[in-house]
Amino acid sequence: MKRTLLVPCTLAVLAILALAACGQKTPEPPASSNAGEAPAAPPAAPSAAAREQEAREIAVDAYIFGYPLVTMEMTRRVLTNVVAPTGRQAPMGQFVRLREYPTAAFREVPAANADTLYTAAWFDVSREPWIVSQPEMKDRYFLMPMLDGWTTVFAAPGTRTTGGGAQKYAITGPGWSGKLPPGVSEYKSPTAIVWLLGRIYSSGTPDDYKAVHALQDRFTAVPLRGYGERYAVTAGRVDPDVDDKLAVRSQVDQLDAVAYFKLLAELMVTNPPTAEDAAVVARMANIGLLPGHAFATDKLDPAVLKGLADAPTIAREKIAGWMTAAVEAGDSRNENGWRVTTRTGIYGTDYLQRAFIATIGLGANRPQDEVYTTSVADAEGRPYSGSNDYRLHFEKGQMPPVNAFWSLTLYDSDFFFVDNELERYALGSHSRLRTNQDGSVDIYLQRESPGGDREANWLPAPDGEFILMLRLYWPREKDPSILDGSWKIPPVTLVP
Repeated sequence: MKRTLLVPCTLAVLAILALAACGQKTPEPPASSNAGEAPAAPPAAPSAAAREQEAREIAVDAYIFGYPLVTMEMTRRVLTNVVAPTGRQAPMGQFVRLREYPTAAFREVPAANADTLYTAAWFDVSREPWIVSQPEMKDRYFLMPMLDGWTTVFAAPGTRTTGGGAQKYAITGPGWSGKLPPGVSEYKSPTAIVWLLGRIYSSGTPDDYKAVHALQDRFTAVPLRGYGERYAVTAGRVDPDVDDKLAVRSQVDQLDAVAYFKLLAELMVTNPPTAEDAAVVARMANIGLLPGHAFATDKLDPAVLKGLADAPTIAREKIAGWMTAAVEAGDSRNENGWRVTTRTGIYGTDYLQRAFIATIGLGANRPQDEVYTTSVADAEGRPYSGSNDYRLHFEKGQMPPVNAFWSLTLYDSDFFFVDNELERYALGSHSRLRTNQDGSVDIYLQRESPGGDREANWLPAPDGEFILMLRLYWPREKDPSILDGSWKIPPVTLVP
């Protein structure tokens, strides 16, 4: 469902009054039909309280609109703030090759998965394209989605779309129109910043890790000017002011309104809004926030400045409440205690959903590649707690319908992995799940091991509240399918 943000009139009236004050000629009032009747008094200017409230409302919407772009930038700064690739970080234009699943210590990006090995890179395509060379993947499932600065997945080469053959493709910027080398396909980014967040499936065994590592090492990236040459990789630069320790979401939350909007205005220079965003862009101009212009507060009305101050807090509350509002609006389904949305990756003007996804799962894919479902409470609506034991029961023949694979991940209340002795954060297609005599499967969600053979089907829970996420990679499109609702996830029940 697309939502159109209407341009309010109060600040627009102020703009008209300001133009009149600057000497613009205003039309003469019509002659009165009654001789001697006094002309009508001009409308009163909005009060300071009205201007403050309107500015607050605009700022809240502007905060939500810009949240993905600001979050992407803060994430980019953290993940590229190194001289050379190391672990989870790499300079701009160089690949990160994670060699094993993330652990509970990984807290840079919420809702990480424990099914694939990330092969990722950040690119700035404002000056020239970057060319990625991909090895032959054969029947190994992989996905190389490209996100623009606003978190839209503008391209998704991979098993589903382009097959397992070797490929070479160029990522070009919004203003580039040159010629590419023969045999190189083009993916055009709407923004200067691009995050290639590749995922390669691994079963997690030592031998399979080794096989995936060999594929990862054959992914390369060079700028167009270095293609076909002996390109010398440039060392990255470390910015001592970048905080590599604090979670990105916390860093964004710590920005006050002025700092946030200054950064947003700066980022919109090379990562412009789309034509679809015209309404919200026009509205933001009423608080001095314009793409391509610095956000200056020295000329803003004091009432407007006052209205900006608490906008971040209000906006974050709205973002956090999107899931409930989305169910009511029909943008998301609530099935057996699971929240199902099939509109990730491409958001249009649904800015609230886009911001929510950036909060809990930055880098989300298109639904044709991956469907994310979440559950925060059991079948009776009681929030999950480590003080209770739970069971997810799949009847025979009712496992998640996918073309690739599925996984169930247990997170803490902030969407990060739960530390446990087994270092087990997910169960799914790659797991050796114990099957009941009737062919059904039970997954146990609890703090303590269920013991015996059941431990193979156990996802360790924390002491406090937790969240479940079921991922379906390359979900089936024909019945039964989660995409059209013909397949539903069973409810999670409390074990007495």
